[in-house]
Amino acid sequence: MRLVVLGGGGFRVPLVHGALLGDRSSRRVTEVVLHDTDAGRLAVMAHVLDAAGAGHEDAPAVSVTTDLDRALEGADFVFSAIRVGGLVGRTVDERLPLGLGLLGQETTGAGGVGYGLRSVPAALHIARRVQELAPDAWVINFTNPAGLVTQAMQSVLGDRVVGICDSPLGLARRAAGALGHDLADLEIDYAGLNHLGWLSGLRAGGRDLLPDLLADTAALASIEEGHLFGTDWLQSLGVLPNEYLYYYYFTRDAIAQITSSASTRGEFLLTQQSSFYAAVESSPENAFERWDAVRRERNATYMQETRESADGGSAERAQADVEGGGYEGVALALMAAIARDDPARLILNVRGGGAIPGLPADAVVEVPCRVDASGPTPLPVSPLTGSALGLAQQVKAVDELVIRAVGEGSRSLAAQAIALHPLVDSVTVARELLAGYQRALPEHYALFR
Repeated sequence: MRLVVLGGGGFRVPLVHGALLGDRSSRRVTEVVLHDTDAGRLAVMAHVLDAAGAGHEDAPAVSVTTDLDRALEGADFVFSAIRVGGLVGRTVDERLPLGLGLLGQETTGAGGVGYGLRSVPAALHIARRVQELAPDAWVINFTNPAGLVTQAMQSVLGDRVVGICDSPLGLARRAAGALGHDLADLEIDYAGLNHLGWLSGLRAGGRDLLPDLLADTAALASIEEGHLFGTDWLQSLGVLPNEYLYYYYFTRDAIAQITSSASTRGEFLLTQQSSFYAAVESSPENAFERWDAVRRERNATYMQETRESADGGSAERAQADVEGGGYEGVALALMAAIARDDPARLILNVRGGGAIPGLPADAVVEVPCRVDASGPTPLPVSPLTGSALGLAQQVKAVDELVIRAVGEGSRSLAAQAIALHPLVDSVTVARELLAGYQRALPEHYALFR
């Protein structure tokens, strides 16, 4: 099988490649094509993958190209992990809202909407080229904001676009571990949108075990979410929220913690990765070892601001989370289930079709799915109610506004999308934010007039 990785010069590409190296099936990926607009980053990733594949007799052949059409021809699967605007754009997503008193985060809030406004046009272009050159290919989207981008691409390619994220799986795995169970033995009840979901049940033999965890304060405090949100808040909610809901439940705390840091997450990664790419480009020796060391540092500092949170203390990230990747495993399991007709259960971003009452049938939602050769089918989940449903409805309405704004090239709709996000508190500030984006990254926002 031929796998095309868009954003192939990206730092996390070796995670996908590493998952492929361990696949011994007869129906496996034998060719990986890396595509990127940055030839220098592509060359660095080629060095890393060459080093990683050394000694693996059945390592997939790797090639690189900056030509999108050449990359897509003959693709069986397309993995989209592009970052429109690069890490410089991410720093704008963080600093621009912070300068206006808003949360500065790349996938959530004002920054997430800004990122979506420049990601959707590129994603739609990719979808149209896939439709033309590889109409039978499945597109696995990890480009953020993942739910929004997946929904936009589905407007061209339909249900052959599936969004993935490792956050729900990580949450469920931690909860299962705290209960003393293997996640594979449990039925997961999780529902929401990407970076906006809730784990409401973990069932074994028809019995829900999650209430046992919520009642055990010590066990609850032992997992990332217990520290992040505080055990009393989780017990009052009666569910376990996705880690990104910290930005909604503790907005002021998050803003204070981010602004008190010497650099934002994007600025940290920009410095870290600029040094890495420059070093490997000038001296490719030990490329994989260098990448792995940077990866560990990156993982250990993930969502650093949230580890000084609900209880006023701070904590190191759990070693299992530092070592583990996650999304590459979801991607490989998804590809295997489709290519081999080997049924699997995964939490995915798919067209809901009414899976979550109260959201449009064509809305992309994040829910457990059964996957086989025909693709993912959403499984029944507990309905969202009250504030959770209201929040999901509001954020999904913003997603739809972003897609409309791009389709119509409308500055008014783009400003409306920013203004109506629940983490934005002023129409005036929303307009200022859009104007700031157009000044900072004019080539990506010239569409909106």
